[in-house]
Formats: sequence, structure tokens, C-alpha cells
Amino acid sequence: MKNNIIHKVYEYIAVFEPDKKLGGFTATIPALPGYISEGNTFEEAVKNIKEAASLYIDVMRQNKDSILYETQNSSAHY
Repeated sequence: MKNNIIHKVYEYIAVFEPDKKLGGFTATIPALPGYISEGNTFEEAVKNIKEAASLYIDVMRQNKDSILYETQNSSAHY
């Protein structure tokens, strides 16, 4: 008998905006309301937004809230 592990993998579109005054990047995920992160470099912003998304989903799970996911044209509930 195989011991299967089931793990949901979520994929979101992130938007990165350069901060022309201070440098670095601000990152948001439109499908996750109120969700924002930043980084001094693009690479750091990518790392930070991934970590923040993971924490966001963990909190949604703990609160037994619907986890939002993206469809091709809009956001939906899962």
C-alpha cells in the first residue's frame, strides 16, 4: 500500500511596482485583498511576496475561511 501525500498548490499572479523615490519594489496579489509586500530588489520582493502569500493562506486555513484562488479571468473562492 502506497502512502500518498496530498498537498494543495496555489498559484497567483503578483504585480510588482518599482518605487522610484525609495528604490526597490512593492508587490501585491490582486486575488488576495489587502495583501502587500516589498523588497529592496526584485528578487527580494519575489521572495517576500511568496512568503507572505503562504502565511496568508495558513491564516485562512486556521480561521476556516474560504481560500481565494485565481481563475483565468477573475478571482474565485475555493
